[in-house]
Amino acid sequence: MDVKKIAKLAHLEITEEEVALYTPQMANIVAYVEQLNELDTSSVEPMLGGLTKEGELTETRRADVPHESLGQEKALDQAPSAVAGHFQVPKVL
Repeated sequence: MDVKKIAKLAHLEITEEEVALYTPQMANIVAYVEQLNELDTSSVEPMLGGLTKEGELTETRRADVPHESLGQEKALDQAPSAVAGHFQVPKVL
């Protein structure tokens, strides 16, 4: 496992000490995950998203009936901060 390559892809700066620390840890993680390839899954039925079989319908809590949207004014009337008809949110860097 190339820790430096993964750090570069993740835009992380990493020291040589951290490379020495993380290399065996990542090798252990990969070895643990590779154990899944050893499992016999031939008798397991395929599932869609782990919840339902493909093509099977799921239960819903309400009928899917179209209705009018809230509209901009009503959608923003309880917003903590609305500016020029939009929700104002903190900048994420």
